[in-house]
Amino acid sequence: MILVVTDCGGTLLNTLWTDFVNSEWHDWRGSGRSEDRLLKPEWQNEFLMRWQFTASVPASAEDIEEMQILRRELRSFAEHLTSGGQMTTDLVDTINRKMMEGGPVTRLLKQQDEHFSIVLEPVANGWKKVLAEVVADFAQALVNSGGSRIRICDNIDCRWVFYDDTRNRSKRFCDDKMCGNLMKVRRFRERKKK
Repeated sequence: MILVVTDCGGTLLNTLWTDFVNSEWHDWRGSGRSEDRLLKPEWQNEFLMRWQFTASVPASAEDIEEMQILRRELRSFAEHLTSGGQMTTDLVDTINRKMMEGGPVTRLLKQQDEHFSIVLEPVANGWKKVLAEVVADFAQALVNSGGSRIRICDNIDCRWVFYDDTRNRSKRFCDDKMCGNLMKVRRFRERKKK
């Protein structure tokens, strides 16, 4: 799943899993402000509508805790991959376990007319199902690129996780017009001081 999203003031391709991970927002301009958007019912509702999921809003305290843990894990995976690390068996096992928690099961159903059908039904509904889909989207990013296109914005104040869709895989900032220009100005001013 890919969507065009704006946050830093610019436009970038966003995926389900990066949208979820970036719910821990930091002011990219360097004010030090940050917020955990997972805690906001408005964000929860927008997230569910944007990605066409159904779950209770506001999320329960238990669901929020589970979401925060998963967000930390996915960010940790992204940081590991962007620093040159490889997917380990433990990381793969964690991803598989999370996907199985909400994944579908195959069921045989008997119809009233004595016919049978096989259907796929989710194991879980609500936020558990949403989180399983988030992890599945992360797994799809790994399948598509081996993790080589997963990036974290070089703006230390932003640290937005994004998927690098450039041909040569050289994108350093989540948005070149916002974070990229801000960092150029900072480097220029630093050189002027010296």
